[in-house]
Amino acid sequence: MKRIAPTDIDLLIASVRGQKVILDADLAKVYQVPTKALNQAVKRNREKFPGDFLFQLTPEEASEARNPIPDQSSSPGQSNRSQIVTGSQKHRDPRYLPYAFTEHGAIMAANVLNPPPPPPEPTAPEIGFHIKEDAAPYRTKRKARRL
Repeated sequence: MKRIAPTDIDLLIASVRGQKVILDADLAKVYQVPTKALNQAVKRNREKFPGDFLFQLTPEEASEARNPIPDQSSSPGQSNRSQIVTGSQKHRDPRYLPYAFTEHGAIMAANVLNPPPPPPEPTAPEIGFHIKEDAAPYRTKRKARRL
């Protein structure tokens, strides 16, 4: 998967519903993960994405996102394919509408994609040491009762 340069990220930002957003397929390219993996991570952590972090496009918005530049076929020679900045959405399954991530949503997506590693499991000697430490007060009480 080709890495997107930080200077090119601003080319992926679109305006939808009056907000600046980045579509899920483009954000997945930025984070170098498949779009499906990004969307699965979002669904598993839906409580971390309120409405102002993420929203799903309507069918009309999705079709507009698939064709970001008006059709210029009426004037031959005028079409400039290099103007199409966002990735082609034409191969996306039409049953699944794309998600649009706001700035905060894009940051949260990075957090759910790369969660912090779990704390290391304690080793057997560490567990033994804690058992010994926890049992020490009981041993002294038992010895005091014997006397």
